[in-house]
Amino acid sequence: MSKLPTDRRLSIVRGVLSVVLALALVACDDHAGSPSTPPGFVSGDITGVGWGRDFHLIDHNGKPRSLADFRGKVVMLFFGYTHCPDQCPTTMAEIAEVRGKLGENGRQVQGLFVTVDPARDTPQVLAQYVSAFAPTFLGLYGDERTTSALAREFKFYYSAQKADAHGNYSVDHGSAIYVFDPTGRLRLLMNPEMSIDAMAADVGRLLKE
Repeated sequence: MSKLPTDRRLSIVRGVLSVVLALALVACDDHAGSPSTPPGFVSGDITGVGWGRDFHLIDHNGKPRSLADFRGKVVMLFFGYTHCPDQCPTTMAEIAEVRGKLGENGRQVQGLFVTVDPARDTPQVLAQYVSAFAPTFLGLYGDERTTSALAREFKFYYSAQKADAHGNYSVDHGSAIYVFDPTGRLRLLMNPEMSIDAMAADVGRLLKE
């Protein structure tokens, strides 16, 4: 059996640990698991946490965006970068599958891809990337300072690795999908290892609330 390169294995481990850490932080939050939070989600239910409240970024069309722009829809937000060879395209494809699984209700699901590599992920690159998954998906970006601040707000891990002799580099990052309800509240932390059926069930439930 072939083995994954050491740096690839470390990247996977860090991604998994970031999800575990975020869920642990939820458990420590005084507002998490309040009596008003309905049980039964397969995803990590983080209703009421005091972080991940909003973002102010630019989409690949050059339009400023915040959560208010997507009121009335369930937002599935993923942090990644377009040079990512596996986790990012796989997860974005899963979000697209969830939309398809929901049929007509899928129109009320907005997929967002926030780059953690703004140096390489230009608006043109982002536009081409997200449109490969769904025409309504949006790529979002900010400068390095904005991206770093946003990662802190969302308790999200990422770290650019040292470039090789040709200037190529990878970015280690978390793998969770952040899910917002139609009112703009962060509700779920979704593990991309979940089945599409489970993801769709959780999103469908938010749409019915």
